Amino acid sequence: MAIKRNKRFHAEVATSALSDIMFFLLLFFLIISTLANPNVIKMDLPKASAPDHTPQQHLTVSVTAEKKFFIDKEEVPFDQLEQKLIEKTTEKGDKTVVIRIPFDMQVQSLIDVLQIGIKNEMKFVIATKAN
Repeated sequence: MAIKRNKRFHAEVATSALSDIMFFLLLFFLIISTLANPNVIKMDLPKASAPDHTPQQHLTVSVTAEKKFFIDKEEVPFDQLEQKLIEKTTEKGDKTVVIRIPFDMQVQSLIDVLQIGIKNEMKFVIATKAN
């Protein structure tokens, strides 16, 4: 006579350790993504309906409301801006420069920087933020 057992084997996967690992990975990527942003100078950028993203990291020129000029976080006087831009673009081998300028800044400040680029055959991209 065969004896039947009422208990059946159920396979279980312990997921408590996986949730801890996912939490630590999430924290890691959040911290790294905030540190990877090269534009530390805070400013309100002009808005665009469909901003485009550049495929690689280019040289960044930031102009603050006080008319201070920065090349990748390094403050540069305007009279030395052209020389520093030429040096940095030859180091990188890429003549593409991203301009970050506040949305309420005078147009003349933007034109002054663009004239340097036209004179030295550089490509300029104006940074914007999404609507």
